[in-house]
Amino acid sequence: MSTTVDRIRTFLDSYQPPTPCLVVDVDTVVDRYTALATAFADARVQYAVKANPQPAVIEALVEAGAAFDVASPGEIDLCLKSGARPETLSYGNPIKKPADIAHAAASRVREYTTDSASDLDHLARHAPGAEVSVRLLVEGGPDSATPFGQKFGCAADDAVALLRRAARSGLDPVGVSFHVGSQQLDPRAWHVAVGAAAAVFARAAEHGVPLRRLNVGGGFGIAYTEHAPDPPAYARAVNSAVRDHFGEAPELVCEPGRAVVAEAGLIRSEVVVVSRKRPDDPHRWVFLDIGRYNGLAETENEAIAYRLTPVGDHSSEDGPVIIAGPTCDGDDVLYQRTPYRLPLSLRAGDRIDILASGAYTASYSSVAFNGIEPLRTYCISEGRLISAE
Repeated sequence: MSTTVDRIRTFLDSYQPPTPCLVVDVDTVVDRYTALATAFADARVQYAVKANPQPAVIEALVEAGAAFDVASPGEIDLCLKSGARPETLSYGNPIKKPADIAHAAASRVREYTTDSASDLDHLARHAPGAEVSVRLLVEGGPDSATPFGQKFGCAADDAVALLRRAARSGLDPVGVSFHVGSQQLDPRAWHVAVGAAAAVFARAAEHGVPLRRLNVGGGFGIAYTEHAPDPPAYARAVNSAVRDHFGEAPELVCEPGRAVVAEAGLIRSEVVVVSRKRPDDPHRWVFLDIGRYNGLAETENEAIAYRLTPVGDHSSEDGPVIIAGPTCDGDDVLYQRTPYRLPLSLRAGDRIDILASGAYTASYSSVAFNGIEPLRTYCISEGRLISAE
């Protein structure tokens, strides 16, 4: 990690782009993908494009041999334009318009995920013969930092019914998918989910629908301000769960996003205001030029606690702070409960680096809320600029 940060800071010192900006070290992206692909040696590793859809990132992952989890026609077009082959794309979003499915099928995408009868019927009509996995609603496992709640997936009975319906509709029902929640730090979550998926496999087979593919999703965490398991630890947990619940191991698929790109990125921000609300308030308010709406959406409910590092020389003495963004919105407060401390010498105009911020930052950035432009992104390789957007 320190090598990545050093390369990015060297670039920032020489290039001096305006803040706020995200810099992504593409070499680190490839390193993280390779580590995951090595750990999950028996699985197809599909990068979740939504985590960071920069063309330079996608192009590097195409070159590294990755497959891709796409969620929209726009992501399909991006991957194909970046050199990905259609057979490496999996349309994992179960919420699709008929026109989206038709676009994907015309682009020769053959693999889809569904969790509802209406979406399945649209697939049968607009992507006949396509490979289909049913997404299972996973309950009872450990909570992740950013859980999905009830939005995606269906109950086991409905999953079996959908798989049977897919077979009757001329589709190819290949398996089951699930997701244990983003930034999942407890590998035991996969044991619960794999067990639920294995039960659906068995029941589908009883109805004459043999399945062959298990998509264990993403959710593999990275270290922000707390420890996270490494890729081999996650792989051991998944493989152990498959051995425990399946007689013959199915084809495995995983869909990392954060674990591929988060540690490859660094956001440089500027302190706009430092103030106290009352003279006796022990907390200073530190307002940055980046907030929830122009890159730090995952600070909602303080789910993701980024590492913040002041740039330059500061006094060793520090104090508690509340950190907020720049917009005229009362919800644009990043951290009030999480105990952050910053130097007492911090002043307006100083810079703060936000580490491990390569995932779900620029891709979540709004289009000019309050007139603030989306987060600029610079991609570097071997310390040199290769793209700027």
